[in-house]
Amino acid sequence: MKRILLFFSLLIFSYSPISAQQHKIDSLQSALKTERDDTNKVNTLNILSEDFWKIGKYDTSMMYAKNAQAIAEKTDYKKGIAEAFRNIGIIYVNKGDYINALGYIPKALELSQEIGDKPGIAAGYGRLANIYWNQGNYPKALDCDLKALDINQQLGNKKGIAGNLNNTGLVYFSQHNYPKALEYYLKALEIKQKLGDKYTIAISMGNIGLVYYLQGNYQKSLEYAMSALQLVEEIDDKEGIARNLSSVGSAYKSMGYYSKALEYDMKALNLGRKIGDKSGMANILTTLGSIHTELKNYSQARIYLDSALMLSKQIGEKEDIGASYNDLAVLDSITGNYKQSLEEYKSSIVYRDSMNNEVNTKKTVQEQMNFDFEQKQAAEKAEQDKKDAVTEANKRRQNIIIISISVGLFLVLFFAIVLLNRFRITQQQKRIIEEQKHLVEEKNKDITDSIHYASRIQRALLTTDNYIGKRLTEYFILFKPRDIVSGDFYWANEVKENGSTRFLICAGDCTGHGVPGAFMSLLNISMLNEATIEKGVHAPAAILDNVREHIIRALNPEGDDAGSKDGMDCVLCSFDLQSNKLDFACANNPLWIMRGAECIEFKGDKMPVGIQSETHIPFTLQSVPLQKGDVVYLFTDGYADQFGGPKGKKFKYKQLQEKLSVISCQSMSEQKNILEKTFEEWKGGLEQVDDVLIIGIRV
Repeated sequence: MKRILLFFSLLIFSYSPISAQQHKIDSLQSALKTERDDTNKVNTLNILSEDFWKIGKYDTSMMYAKNAQAIAEKTDYKKGIAEAFRNIGIIYVNKGDYINALGYIPKALELSQEIGDKPGIAAGYGRLANIYWNQGNYPKALDCDLKALDINQQLGNKKGIAGNLNNTGLVYFSQHNYPKALEYYLKALEIKQKLGDKYTIAISMGNIGLVYYLQGNYQKSLEYAMSALQLVEEIDDKEGIARNLSSVGSAYKSMGYYSKALEYDMKALNLGRKIGDKSGMANILTTLGSIHTELKNYSQARIYLDSALMLSKQIGEKEDIGASYNDLAVLDSITGNYKQSLEEYKSSIVYRDSMNNEVNTKKTVQEQMNFDFEQKQAAEKAEQDKKDAVTEANKRRQNIIIISISVGLFLVLFFAIVLLNRFRITQQQKRIIEEQKHLVEEKNKDITDSIHYASRIQRALLTTDNYIGKRLTEYFILFKPRDIVSGDFYWANEVKENGSTRFLICAGDCTGHGVPGAFMSLLNISMLNEATIEKGVHAPAAILDNVREHIIRALNPEGDDAGSKDGMDCVLCSFDLQSNKLDFACANNPLWIMRGAECIEFKGDKMPVGIQSETHIPFTLQSVPLQKGDVVYLFTDGYADQFGGPKGKKFKYKQLQEKLSVISCQSMSEQKNILEKTFEEWKGGLEQVDDVLIIGIRV
């Protein structure tokens, strides 16, 4: 659900066939020929202007609005002037010319207030809210929306109330305040359902579904998307059908129902081809590629992603181009094409930065437009003040006392100008500081968003609980990354060897934490998959030898001493669940087995899976028979190295061993809860120093 459809209700009109709309226009144009230059003709001209801007014919709409303005001014029909000003302002808004729009919309509002036209006042505030929202000035947009809502509630205008509620929800949505956005969207939907307008009901349901999707409530999102789909199918809104088919597919994908997701996305793709919606097709092709990647249909995934990239480039949709490159990078990383994956990831970053630059440029232009408008208003006011001062001075010229007063007023005005000039300088400095602050906040947000996305990729590559739970009856995994992404990881795979089934599971600790550690964890997961799935290496020590060889080749391709020393510490176990035998290999980390109250410790090889002084030394394969009730523990160093307690010292391995010895008789879920609670109590107010991973398995 990458593409978001949000409707600002003041630009929405009832869904009706084009033929009916044209018939209305023809009737009004025919009536116009017989009308005199009076209020009726002004009203007809304004209605025609509105009908034409609704269908995107702005030049024709402007002609009718200007004619309405001229006749209304000639007959002093202020309500007609206000409506003409509103239409002209809306035309400029739809063209993206907000500076000219702000020259008409406030005048329309002022006239409506002057004559006490409450519907006109509500419409004026609604139009202003629309401009401020488009400029990203959400506080002003919200203020105008609430004023319009208050007036429409006084008038009992249900359609207007629904529109204002929807727009208020849109402002909160744009600020990522999803609970508030949902509150107003639901209120708007309730009124729209009473009015029975299926088109706007479908739009509201789509927006509500989007909020639930972004909150992670995919079931609710699916329900609203399905309801919206049913409505748009009833009114045969082809674009709405394609949009909601895609929304249903996105919800199913996020819930893990890939076959359902593929079914709806394929329907959306076929409909997109029929109506020529290339942007929508590019988005859906990217989604289909992502689903097939999840299903490990890598060849099919590449076909969809290549098609999405090609189509996105044809239409110049930078967001879709960046998304296609990003998904291709994930696909090539999974399939072991690391060089191509890196190039594709770089391309996705280039397009993301390009989009950010365009957003920043647009904001700069909008701020300049606001500044120019304020300067224009100030100049007009200063010119009018100057004329008033000259007129007043001429009237009192012969009176010495009046002249003295005028001189005094002039001096006051002079000092006021000096103070105003200093005030403007101060305000300009303040604006520059605010812009710099905003730029820093935007950059921080971009970085954080990128890391969160990397976290999604990393968690997608970790073995799922569902997969492990089908192979092990009693186990727990305590996984607490220090940052958003983690250098620790866990991996599992089931393999067949000589007619028996073995279950492999690994607890790994890569060099570093945060983003560098996460990159290393993705690399090591890919290497483990390659060794066990593609090359058929199943013995733990041989797997680690193979992974080490590929890590050295990837991180130190030249083979010199100055190469990267990155790698990982880990424990890799191979369970023969039929014969209760455990084979394992350890790199720098030990393996513990709790047998009753006794802790059996197995030391690991004193070398990492990576570059070291003696890279030719193979890892040691260790084996041990298991007894029923044994609890096997794999872990990284994060838990033992955490500072805390009454003296702020490390927890240490001895204390961890004692804790496991005491709790090993309890259920695995209880052990996890106790370990997590103990960790938090020990850490207290101190920061977590490293990623934490403990895996417990009861035989």
